[in-house]
Amino acid sequence: MRTRRRSGVGHVLVTWAALTVSCALPAAALAEALPEALAKAYQTNPQLNAERARQRATDENVPQALAGYRPQIVASLSAGLQSVRNLLPDNTIQTAALKPWTIGVTVTQTLFNGFRTANSVRVAELQVQSGREALRNVGQGVLLDAVTAYTNVLANQSLVEAQRSNVAFLRETLAVTQRRLNAGDVTPTDTAQAEARLNRGLADLNAAEVALAISQATYAQVIGNPPSQLRPAEVVDRYLPRTREDALAMAIREHPAVMAAGFDVDVASTNIRVAEGALLPSANVQGSASRSRDNDPTLGTFGTDQASVVANVTAPIYDGGQAASQTRQAKEVSAQSRLVLDQVRNQARTAATSAWVANEGAKIAVSASESEVKAATVALQGVQREAAGGQRTTVDVLNSQADLIQAKARLIGALRDRVIASYTLLSAVGHLDVKTLSLNTPDYLPEVHYQQVRDAWHGLRTPSGQ
Repeated sequence: MRTRRRSGVGHVLVTWAALTVSCALPAAALAEALPEALAKAYQTNPQLNAERARQRATDENVPQALAGYRPQIVASLSAGLQSVRNLLPDNTIQTAALKPWTIGVTVTQTLFNGFRTANSVRVAELQVQSGREALRNVGQGVLLDAVTAYTNVLANQSLVEAQRSNVAFLRETLAVTQRRLNAGDVTPTDTAQAEARLNRGLADLNAAEVALAISQATYAQVIGNPPSQLRPAEVVDRYLPRTREDALAMAIREHPAVMAAGFDVDVASTNIRVAEGALLPSANVQGSASRSRDNDPTLGTFGTDQASVVANVTAPIYDGGQAASQTRQAKEVSAQSRLVLDQVRNQARTAATSAWVANEGAKIAVSASESEVKAATVALQGVQREAAGGQRTTVDVLNSQADLIQAKARLIGALRDRVIASYTLLSAVGHLDVKTLSLNTPDYLPEVHYQQVRDAWHGLRTPSGQ
């Protein structure tokens, strides 16, 4: 089985090479290969980098939740001027200008808050896990977009070359027909037919060049500026499951969208306990120390120093039904998340089935297209020999050439679809990533940033220095 798969990969590469044989050797030596393009997209794609930044922001939810375990320290300072007028018993008025000031510090430590801190930390950690799977899913999408963009450029380059060869053939056919017309061997109708086919070939060449320009623009958007030439793309059959049942099982169990939805269910379930915590008692201890001073022109300077440690215990009795409503709301969200998980699993199952069928169909399409090209080539050569002997007309040659160019176009499309289908199946089972493909680029590890910020007590700069 393994040997057969390798030979299939080599067969596709040989066919691609045959369709792009007109490329000069120096240009081919500098051509970009698909793994290199995928590595470039993995490093520089804006969509993927934006998703990584979103995940780094999600990581910060954990230290924010952990702050509930830590003391809160507040310092205060007040100072000012105070004017005082006193009416004395002898009906005289005494005035004074005071300069009071107070400085203090308060430390509050939560002892119990209905397990809301612990559950909030759990929610934040689950959100991080869900975000990582969402990031992995976006990475799969970007790599698949890169494969599509690469193979579209490669296919359109091959199609342009095929259409140029077709135009050259039609020009030569028109020239031969005109010479035969001058010799009296054919009629003006043959010349008109050859000229019409040439103009059609020029229009087809123009359409192919337009399609190539569009695909190159898409390539630049997803991967970067495309090189002048691309190397033949390789399928990834060696990484694919062997049966449809294996593909379905892998998709339901390992696809990042399914795993992210599973974590979202855990987030919603834990949020129920967070909401219920508002119905439980809470306790904290608060310590404070302050010093106040006042300057009285009559009495001189006097002040007060205070220090206290106070324990507070509060129990909710009735809050207007807010906490009860939030609890019911969290339960409905949890039920919704479970339904979403079922939906995502069904979507993953459908995508895996479709990808498997498309990949198997693409194999058959390539084989059939190759046979069609071979047969059309032999037919054209036979028609040309028969036309030279007067047994075939010019239109027969033109029709045979049209059959051949259409067969080549179908083969180019089938080869493109074959590569895309194999990568699509790999994505459908959740394995389209840097590690599986062994791309020559460092793998982005979101847990590195998570560990850098998880236990950070202070600091305004991000780990990257922003």
